[in-house]
Amino acid sequence: MSKPSPEVYEEGKGMDAHNSVMRDIRSRNDSTYDPREPTRVWLDEDNTPDGVYQSLTIILNTGGCRWARAGGCTMCGYVAESVEGGTVAHEDLMAQIQHCLDHESENSDEQSGLIKIYTSGSFLDEREVPAETRQAIAETFADRERIVVESLPDFVDEETVGDFVDVGLETDVAVGLETATDRVRHDCVNKYFDFADFEEASEAAQDAGAGVKAYLLMKPPFLSEAEAVEDMKRSVRRCAAVDGCHTVSMNPCNVQRYTMVEELYHDGGYRPPWLWSVADVLESTADEDVIVVSDPVGHGSDRGPHNCGECDDKVQRAIKDFDLRQDPSVFEQVSCECEATWDAVIERERSYSLPLAR
Repeated sequence: MSKPSPEVYEEGKGMDAHNSVMRDIRSRNDSTYDPREPTRVWLDEDNTPDGVYQSLTIILNTGGCRWARAGGCTMCGYVAESVEGGTVAHEDLMAQIQHCLDHESENSDEQSGLIKIYTSGSFLDEREVPAETRQAIAETFADRERIVVESLPDFVDEETVGDFVDVGLETDVAVGLETATDRVRHDCVNKYFDFADFEEASEAAQDAGAGVKAYLLMKPPFLSEAEAVEDMKRSVRRCAAVDGCHTVSMNPCNVQRYTMVEELYHDGGYRPPWLWSVADVLESTADEDVIVVSDPVGHGSDRGPHNCGECDDKVQRAIKDFDLRQDPSVFEQVSCECEATWDAVIERERSYSLPLAR
């Protein structure tokens, strides 16, 4: 990856001193990637307003998120997997799409009804994905039923979203909101926009005929476990009240390479969230008029959301079951002695201090 650098777009939109430090951290990465190969692709099942679909998830390898290249979010290391040079040609991006279609045909007997496309940045940012490519991708998947595309609020408008709506796809715009609390988003995540910008993007998506999926981040750095849980409950409820927002995906933070979170983690200053915390938020917000899901990446590992190690897989299965059924009673089926430790952490842990338990 070429060394990240600030640009006019990024100047003054975050903590400039933090961004300077993050550019140094990110520049330690010397990996290179094939522009004709996607970052990742996999098949799964996802809950949507129209029911559960088999999904094909595609993470395109682009030049990387423009905010991350300036320094970016405290927890996000995805830019480290970006293509050298900052841009990827239309032909190479379409080769990545074909790679993903081949993966689907080799691993499934049927086409996926739901397509989810990410870039580890903003799919609707034409510096990452040119308009020509966006339109070609819309045509490629026009025979499917539903599509999700991810973007920062800045790039959500009727024209860009309309490319997918106009070919007959039920379209959802996924926005990395992280939290409904502006101070937490600014100071803990180092993300520059406000909740009001998310509301405006939701309105623009609605005007284009699309829905909205909000991505939240459980436990960014500098929050105690209890503060993180309460922030997520509050954020889910605020998102549910936004017109057009029908799904909230709560992502428990994990420790990614070349990030501030990793620096804190190695110094003993950060622990990923407990899986009990994830279950608590899902159970507490199940009555909201919105689909709430979570997919704890790296569950059970030290760098991912985890409990004691004995119950992690059981709690993860309950979370996945909840995602598909939206039935909070699934959490009554799992228990472990470590829940008492989690209770103590929730009660006693304070902000800006070392975690009470690993």
